[in-house]
Amino acid sequence: MSQVASAPGGTFFGHPRGLATLFFTEMWERFSYYGMRALLILFMTAAATGANPGMELDVKTAAAIYGLYTFFVYLLSLPGGWVADQIWGQQKAVFVGGVIIAMGHFSMAVPMTETFFFGLILIVIGTGLLKPNVSTIVGELYPEGGAARDAGFSVYYMGINIGAFLGPLLCGYFGEQINWHYGFSLAGFGMILGLIQYRMGTKHLGEAGTFKTSDSAEVLAAKARKFYIITGVVIAACVAFGFMVSSGMISLTLTQIAEGLGSSILVIVGIYFAYLIFFAGYNSDEKKRLGVILWLFVLAAIFWSGFEQAGSSLNLFAEQYADRDFGSWELPASWLQSVNSTFIIIFAPLFGSLWLTLAKIKKHPHFLTKFGLGLLGLGGGFFVIAWGAVNAEPGTVGITFLVVMYFLHTVGELCLSPVGMSSITKLAPKGRVGQMMGIWFVATALGNLFAGLVAGDVEQLGYDGLFAQVAWISAGAGLVALLLSKPLQRLTGNVS
Repeated sequence: MSQVASAPGGTFFGHPRGLATLFFTEMWERFSYYGMRALLILFMTAAATGANPGMELDVKTAAAIYGLYTFFVYLLSLPGGWVADQIWGQQKAVFVGGVIIAMGHFSMAVPMTETFFFGLILIVIGTGLLKPNVSTIVGELYPEGGAARDAGFSVYYMGINIGAFLGPLLCGYFGEQINWHYGFSLAGFGMILGLIQYRMGTKHLGEAGTFKTSDSAEVLAAKARKFYIITGVVIAACVAFGFMVSSGMISLTLTQIAEGLGSSILVIVGIYFAYLIFFAGYNSDEKKRLGVILWLFVLAAIFWSGFEQAGSSLNLFAEQYADRDFGSWELPASWLQSVNSTFIIIFAPLFGSLWLTLAKIKKHPHFLTKFGLGLLGLGGGFFVIAWGAVNAEPGTVGITFLVVMYFLHTVGELCLSPVGMSSITKLAPKGRVGQMMGIWFVATALGNLFAGLVAGDVEQLGYDGLFAQVAWISAGAGLVALLLSKPLQRLTGNVS
């Protein structure tokens, strides 16, 4: 513990002082992300006329954009981590990422379609650089690991949820009640505050997150040159593809692009696991564990495809059908996006205590069981909101339905999300831990993509039909996961 105690700049509630820097950096980044996300689909579907005009897109198109945006936010964490490891170091990647995120929000603040989409692209790139590398620096503050690192991450995650709580409240108010672009601007100012305190507090990070390499200057220059060339080619290809689609040279809708992208990723993941299991030379036990990782990948993608309806179909439902009137005042629909983070702040410590208590009496559930429970919680929440949506008229559904639903979703998240990355790192074969972590991010990205595609079906299915469909799929997957939990535990060896 001596290395933790001697971290530069004293302590932050008994932790290295650098944790405060990262706590507030991530808090403001999540403030900007969730603040803007709470407005995104509402703005895209709002009427293009009136005092606060939106884009007036149909729900299917808006949901596809939402899904593609959130998909790439998570997918670009993979190259973002590579850049930090191989070229820049985490400290530089975090700062550059934050600057790009702020630029993205301010670009969205300009009331033009071109600047709106350009802003989304910038936020995706910036988040890919910032998000994975802040977490890496947190881990490096605790070189001896153990309980101190776990406690540090618990404090850090509290910052994430405080930002996720405040973002929809403040950005949502300015965006919905005054002007959408004011809300986008406020998200950018939040990121600027995060960057200022990050720059001022970098001295407290010490060597954590600095670039460490044994490569020569020539090798580093070659790596950087190769990366910039590949990046330039990819950007040029995307611009060319976008131009051909928008000009009609290629007849594709955004929904078709999203569907094709999701199908392609699934095929690639399937081929990758087939290679690992059948041709990579692993022994029987390692192959069994790879099979379990693939199962967790499927379950995680299903979970996030339902959970991430929060920013799309559930957000639209709250705006259109929830009774948000309190006397003469109407609750902004975006404020309901803060309910989940509120429950996380309240119940995360209680769940942590519950797991510890169950472990002491040897009743702690296996991580495979937790995945099943998480999906059941998600399905239960959607059954509640589907019930509320049946024969609903605009502005008549009590927000109690949404609050209860978000509570059950939070219970599901607390069962599944914390054990996801941990279990995958324990199951991964030696030399494949980083790649398996990438698979977890891909599952999250796919879940977000499919969440957008599913939300786009609301005009065809209706809200009650859509929510019921998600409920049955989630609950069904949860039941299957629970039934298979015991048999699959035999494939995990001593990993629990």
